[in-house]
Amino acid sequence: MVRKPAVAGYFYPGKPEELRSMLRRMVDLKADKVKAVAVVSPHAGFIYSGYVAGAVFSSVVLPGRIVILGPSHRGIQPLFALAAKGKWQTPLGEVPLDSSLAEALLEKSSLVEVDEDAHGAEHSLEVQLPFIQYLKPDFSLLPICISGRAGYQDLENLGRDLAASIKEAGEEVLIVASTDMSHYVSQETAKRRDGMAIEKILALDARGLYNTVVEKDISMCGFQPTAAAIVAARELGAKKAELVRYQTSGDASGDYNQVVGYAGLRLMSGE
Repeated sequence: MVRKPAVAGYFYPGKPEELRSMLRRMVDLKADKVKAVAVVSPHAGFIYSGYVAGAVFSSVVLPGRIVILGPSHRGIQPLFALAAKGKWQTPLGEVPLDSSLAEALLEKSSLVEVDEDAHGAEHSLEVQLPFIQYLKPDFSLLPICISGRAGYQDLENLGRDLAASIKEAGEEVLIVASTDMSHYVSQETAKRRDGMAIEKILALDARGLYNTVVEKDISMCGFQPTAAAIVAARELGAKKAELVRYQTSGDASGDYNQVVGYAGLRLMSGE
């Protein structure tokens, strides 16, 4: 089974040479890299969020196994839908799915289900792949799509189960939380609201992030995947987080009246 790209030619160039040319401008091959347990990366069109995604992926060591947690923008039946077998394709090639890590997670979590259809048209996970492929061509992928119905306890359970599965695997795994920040607000409002959410991520406070986004009505589409990633990262030894880059769509479009915010962060152990 091969999942074909759903948004190539729309969110990012559909031709390999054009995509590589764009990525070349957005990543920094000479950037200092640290070992990270997890990163937070945006998922908009590359012309808007690509420099943030490129900066965060350039700033960490990419291992051979990647887990991506992304929000569902269209609604899915299970709370947590994973794709377990086959490959995902982008213009840069095919990425094999991590079936062994998928099986381990399915054994531990009653909330996670295999649902290939949940991923068919979803862009939030797909758009992370070209950055990783450009920097690390050989890796396996565990994609998990998260329903907007997931409550905090569900997300905490997912994070703990995912961390336990990764520990059992005994290999380096990077968790990627896919999210944009505030949507269609002024630049000033975006910076203020996003700052509240970023503060909770920097504190590795998953519950605080969840509650802040809900209570302050911050339109951060991937706050649930991010909360689950923070739980998993802490279980795996993360002690600190750093903001790598923040900008808004206004920085690309020049329109600061209605912007979308993008944040790239890395979560690391205390070593």
